[in-house]
Amino acid sequence: MIDTFLVPEKTVVNAKGDGPVVDVSSASNRVFLLSLNITGIVEQESLDVSIHGSADGTTWGAKPVTNFPQKFYQAQHPLLLDLTGHADVKFLRSHWEASRWGRGSETPMFEFHVSIKEVPAEILKEATAEAKAMV
Repeated sequence: MIDTFLVPEKTVVNAKGDGPVVDVSSASNRVFLLSLNITGIVEQESLDVSIHGSADGTTWGAKPVTNFPQKFYQAQHPLLLDLTGHADVKFLRSHWEASRWGRGSETPMFEFHVSIKEVPAEILKEATAEAKAMV
């Protein structure tokens, strides 16, 4: 069961960068819950976080497998990542870009982390059944 971080807790950034490589090849299910948790910011700035996949942990696709919508505020933002259509992806890594505008320093500052948790198949089946029942 995958339960780790794509960006470690209490990471502080002021420029673009990449998180550590995370091996997801041992996952029994290819659906993951990602959570972007922004815990510190300054005003008038934005954070863009994308998730990239790789077959070998070295060569990364030009396009992300998913991305969070651009963020401006402290909060926790969940996102479901379904890799069932990406059988070649065995490794994931986050990429972020921070921007700042307005008065004061032009250097952005974000404190955040991104967690990844494998979603058990039985929970997906239950949620799918409930969603179909609502339609």
